[in-house]
Amino acid sequence: MAHSKTRTNDGKITYPPGVKEISDKISKEEMVRRLKMVVKTFMDMDQDSEEEKELYLNLALHLASDFFLKHPDKDVRLLVACCLADIFRIYAPEAPYTSPDKLKDIFMFITRQLKGLEDTKSPQFNRYFYLLENIAWVKSYNICFELEDSNEIFTQLYRTLFSNLQVNMHKLCFNDNEERLQVVKLLAKMFGAKDSELASQNKPLWQCYLGRFNDIHVPIRLECVKFASHCLMNHPDLAKDLTEYLKVRSHDPEEAIRHDVIVSIVTAAKKDILLVNDHLLNFVRERTLDKRWRVRKEAMMGLAQIYKKYALQSAAGKDAAKQISWIKDKLLHIYYQNSIDDRLLVERIFAQYMVPHNLETTERMKCLYYLYATLDLNAVKALNEMWKCQNLLRHQVKDLLDLIKQPKTDASVKAIFSKVMVITRNLPDPGKAQDFMKKFTQVLEDDEKIRKQLEVLVSPTCSCKQAEGCVREITKKLGNPKQPTNPFLEMIKFLLERIAPVHIDTESISALIKQVNKSIDGTADDEDEGVPTDQAIRAGLELLKVLSFTHPISFHSAETFESLLACLKMDDEKVAEAALQIFKNTGSKIEEDFPHIRSALLPVLHHKSKKGPPRQAKYAIHCIHAIFSSKETQFAQIFEPLHKSLDPSNLEHLITPLVTIGHIALLAPDQFAAPLKSLVATFIVKDLLMNDRLPGKKTTKLWVPDEEVSPETMVKIQAIKMMVRWLLGMKNNHSKSGTSTLRLLTTILHSDGDLTEQGKISKPDMSRLRLAAGSAIVKLAQEPCYHEIITLEQYQLCALAINDECYQVRQVFAQKLHKGLSRLRLPLEYMAICALCAKDPVKERRAHARQCLVKNINVRREYLKQHAAVSEKLLSLLPEYVVPYTIHLLAHDPDYVKVQDIEQLKDVKECLWFVLEILMAKNENNSHAFIRKMVENIKQTKDAQGPDDAKMNEKLYTVCDVAMNIIMSKSTTYSLESPKDPVLPARFFTQPDKVVLVYFPKTTNVLGAVNKPLSSAGKQSQTKSSRMETVSNASSSSNPSSPGRIKGR
Repeated sequence: MAHSKTRTNDGKITYPPGVKEISDKISKEEMVRRLKMVVKTFMDMDQDSEEEKELYLNLALHLASDFFLKHPDKDVRLLVACCLADIFRIYAPEAPYTSPDKLKDIFMFITRQLKGLEDTKSPQFNRYFYLLENIAWVKSYNICFELEDSNEIFTQLYRTLFSNLQVNMHKLCFNDNEERLQVVKLLAKMFGAKDSELASQNKPLWQCYLGRFNDIHVPIRLECVKFASHCLMNHPDLAKDLTEYLKVRSHDPEEAIRHDVIVSIVTAAKKDILLVNDHLLNFVRERTLDKRWRVRKEAMMGLAQIYKKYALQSAAGKDAAKQISWIKDKLLHIYYQNSIDDRLLVERIFAQYMVPHNLETTERMKCLYYLYATLDLNAVKALNEMWKCQNLLRHQVKDLLDLIKQPKTDASVKAIFSKVMVITRNLPDPGKAQDFMKKFTQVLEDDEKIRKQLEVLVSPTCSCKQAEGCVREITKKLGNPKQPTNPFLEMIKFLLERIAPVHIDTESISALIKQVNKSIDGTADDEDEGVPTDQAIRAGLELLKVLSFTHPISFHSAETFESLLACLKMDDEKVAEAALQIFKNTGSKIEEDFPHIRSALLPVLHHKSKKGPPRQAKYAIHCIHAIFSSKETQFAQIFEPLHKSLDPSNLEHLITPLVTIGHIALLAPDQFAAPLKSLVATFIVKDLLMNDRLPGKKTTKLWVPDEEVSPETMVKIQAIKMMVRWLLGMKNNHSKSGTSTLRLLTTILHSDGDLTEQGKISKPDMSRLRLAAGSAIVKLAQEPCYHEIITLEQYQLCALAINDECYQVRQVFAQKLHKGLSRLRLPLEYMAICALCAKDPVKERRAHARQCLVKNINVRREYLKQHAAVSEKLLSLLPEYVVPYTIHLLAHDPDYVKVQDIEQLKDVKECLWFVLEILMAKNENNSHAFIRKMVENIKQTKDAQGPDDAKMNEKLYTVCDVAMNIIMSKSTTYSLESPKDPVLPARFFTQPDKVVLVYFPKTTNVLGAVNKPLSSAGKQSQTKSSRMETVSNASSSSNPSSPGRIKGR
């Protein structure tokens, strides 16, 4: 549309397109309509619009005429004031008004309009604020300094603004939510504006504004939180004030507010890390564990972006990188969370922000190398677990593809469905994922191209480049035809993201090895990266070791194997140890594909197995077993000289031979059956275990560091381990070797670790031997043929190691127990031992035991879900079946002496509740009724350990009554019909008899403490239990005046 033109006294006026002449000849409504269009025109113009500035110069002069400045209508005046403010901005630094009188009139006019800011409810409020913002931004009032009447103008401006602020300060306390909200919005802009000094000039108003962070009205709190990032960026000096209020809002009950606290802090941090203090970053850190996924996600992504910018790209130097170095560990720790969403996001963050997969291979591996070297122990474990999970899922998808290629039968359809279910559990929203995975399975059956691409992706030889191409092709094909949202495609992307090898392939491993070599040669950037060279090399080998489990094929190159050979010859034991493990995991093709490596490796392995440190000797034997077809010959060449040279008087040189012979016995039991049996009977038992050659140091300590343990005890520990390995290799008890070994081990426990009972062994050494014997029984119990011959008395004696007087014995024994249980190798009765942890006087030990128990129960439940067909193994897997074992174990606890003793029954109750609380947390499949039924059934049987022993049975039934009372007080559904009839273990209980008696003392309040939180469990043990010490450091000693450990074993 053409510009409309009209002539005035000042010359020709050009109006914007669509705007006719503005004069007193039109109505007020029409004038407002036309002025709004003029406002829009000036608003859109900038200082570079030279043509338009010339075009609208006369219009600018016209708008400053008295007709407008003295117009009776406030809407007209406001619109004209907005135009004039923009005119000062556009024509700066030379305003089109030259007359001092005219300038004074204009500024006094604009100042009068600012009074409109008082009415925050006004529909025109935003225009008034635009006016204020505009003149503040351009500093238009600076022109007034050159005017004679500048004092009058500034006085008027100050009065107007001060009056506004006082009114708004008053309005911040109004009851009207909307009014308060508008004032908060106004003040947020005024405080947050760049160069604003309002907060320092009007502290009462600033404090009053900060108070709105705690406003009862959610939108007001939200507005305050959103304002925080502008304030942090424009006014770093106010960060301290804001920190205090953001802390409270980071715990706000409203999800949106917690979310926006993170956004505000992260936005400021991304602009400049120095703008946010450690407290603010810590609020983001805390929210990574928020109960809401949206908040957790925002916090995790925020930290990831900060880490990439300042740690990876060093955008603000080394000090800033150091300030946020904790982020990498924190993000990986989140992998320990149960939520699949959290774990998937950690994987995505790792691939995009911590070790960006799009980096060139050498750079990517350097990044991974130094990251791994600087992670804390828990973060390393999390990262290793992440690779393990991804690798496992890759194998699951490979299995699915193999099943799809098979001819269709009922069995194959069932197997495919079962595999789909397993894969589904590794994806977000398992309900939807199941449907999408079924659909994807159908796609794989029908579309050969997609199937082929997926086969390449899960192949162990797939390179990172190939993986990217496969993912791109599959998603492209599944994305056709294009849809606005495609949840099916999103879910498959999640799957592909988890299984695609985006970091590790043969080229990557080669680059990683080169990086390690650089550190070895002293040509790496270790110091620049802030990592000591020894630490970098050790971490690099540990990293390669982990990858050798998940990506063994990627190691198959001469260059890689040659570098590993060089590492074997290094002085650092840990480095050589890791190199041996890598050879063991990756060397299956060395004999046929790399003969020169084979020739160089073999003599090194022989030397390590005969004279190397114990752990290297162990891995050398396993390497020979994994790599060489002539392993029998090699083992013979190692075993025979070692066997002949065993000398009980030369203790220092016995440990490596015992380790080597033990592992040969484990891997090749038949090859050396006769010499091994005679070796164990004569040398191991008679010469080593039944002999105390040297008197131990007298001390009241119960534990000392490894280097202070006597050489004789260290040899005895290895002798016990050697016997266990020999038995585990044989896997049978035909010669009754298992029976005699178990008898020996339980005698060590019974004698407190002093097998000969001559009193020559020191207390710390006795602790070590008790631990070795208890751990050995746990190890043997994982082999079915030995589990069957462990008597109930031996099992109960072994269980008491968890209540040992020495803290470290309890700690390490619990770890061994947990490891065996979580791998589903130990029978279920060994889980019952955890109940005794309720008596541990150290709170951390009780908490750790509870954690392990929760994990073990969940592992079993998950296994049963995934393997629905294992119903015949229900007795050994269903966690609820731990209850009968727990009841039986507690009935035989040596601390439980007097059947009706109240204090002793309280102990029993705490131990039962330790297990039942976790089992009863969920009432899946009416499990409460099932547990009740089990307890009732036990009372219809007798104790198989002493069916005719009245006191033994009375104890058993009393423990049942305590259990029953707990169940009845804690469950509302216990009385329902049990879903199935429980089967009791025949080794522990006789066949049922129908007589049921109550043995529980009626008048006592034994169960009073059950309602207490778990942390109170076992506290009374601290004064009662005489078995356990409460100090955990290595130099701890028992109180000499405390009674000795109960020996009722």
